[in-house]
Amino acid sequence: MHRKMNGTPLFCSSLNNKGMGIQLSFQLLVAIITAVLVITTLSMSRGIKEAPKLVEKQPQKRSLSSCNFYSGKWVFDNQSRPLYNGTNCSFMDDGMACQKYGRKNLDYLYWKWQPNDCDLPRFNAKAMLEKLRNKRVVYVGDSLNRNQWVSMVCILEPEIPNHLKYVHYNGSLVTFKAIEYNATIDFYWAPLLVESNCDDPSYHRVEERIVRVNSIEKHARIWQDADVFVFNSYLWWRLNLKVLWGSFESANAKYEHLGMLHTYELGLQTWADWLETHVDRTKTRVFFVSLAPTHNRAEDWGKANGQNCYSETEPISNAEYWGSESDPEMMRLVEVAIKKLKEKSGLKVDLLNITQLSEYRKEAHSSIYRKHWDPLTKEQLANPSTYADCIHWCLSGVPDVWNHFLYVYLLYL
Repeated sequence: MHRKMNGTPLFCSSLNNKGMGIQLSFQLLVAIITAVLVITTLSMSRGIKEAPKLVEKQPQKRSLSSCNFYSGKWVFDNQSRPLYNGTNCSFMDDGMACQKYGRKNLDYLYWKWQPNDCDLPRFNAKAMLEKLRNKRVVYVGDSLNRNQWVSMVCILEPEIPNHLKYVHYNGSLVTFKAIEYNATIDFYWAPLLVESNCDDPSYHRVEERIVRVNSIEKHARIWQDADVFVFNSYLWWRLNLKVLWGSFESANAKYEHLGMLHTYELGLQTWADWLETHVDRTKTRVFFVSLAPTHNRAEDWGKANGQNCYSETEPISNAEYWGSESDPEMMRLVEVAIKKLKEKSGLKVDLLNITQLSEYRKEAHSSIYRKHWDPLTKEQLANPSTYADCIHWCLSGVPDVWNHFLYVYLLYL
């Protein structure tokens, strides 16, 4: 029999002692090997320099003050666009309410303008309203300027409770009021800026259009106290205008045809003269919106003659595109008038140069998706392109970008 110690056989105790010795020896060996490896690694690392990390150089964005907002591209963005839901805008114009009037392809809502060398700050409607507190903004011009005015109202009005906002119509003047901010945003119908026989906001389709190029007071007395002016005037000058020297009531008035460019130049000079003598340079901002392009000639972008913007669903991708209905000579006259005004009197007028970026958006017009005030004929219904509006723009849409530029100027520049 084997002897026991404390109930354990003696030969088992001996075996346990040997196992523990082996285990300790193995652990010691592992520790020594690990230490040697660590020391060797540290010694080797002293003579090796860490390779520099390669960092991809990002293009440097310019500051807003040096950025050309108008050079860039349209980027599809269904996360941050549209800026508002046009179907919910309380003051939408039926000539621009494309979704309401049946437009199904809604891709036009999601294109964002991206300048090449800077990022536009996000449009903050509350910040804009605060900027306009106790101020009056007046959009003066034609129906494209009204298009832009409606856009601005639709951007801002979701931030205002229903009982603290309203729109009032008074002839040529339409007023949006944000009561809490005591902010007024007006549109004033004056398609030629100066006086004409087209000044009635409802009845201006006259056979013979007559303009008084040296008379602006009839209009200016309505908006002369504005803190921010947004002017536009282009399309109406491309019609066959007759210049009137004298008043409409005078029997001795003289009429002349002076040609489109010269007539436009005279009208701009009257506008500039009024600004020079009436604008308070310490508090008033003045903007002029360049020509808004039309898309009545599909042959300009490679489609069949006789077609237009109807059924278009994509922007133009050719960065060099310029439509045949856009007259650069007329815009040069605007630039000259603005430059002379600055040199002569120190009054700065900022040009919102929206032409090129808007040229690309052939698919964004109201087209057939709008209210039709005149009954459509069978012939028109058979060929929808004949009654497509390729002048005005769907909202939400392209005019929101024009107002985004205005927002940046007012809040950042």
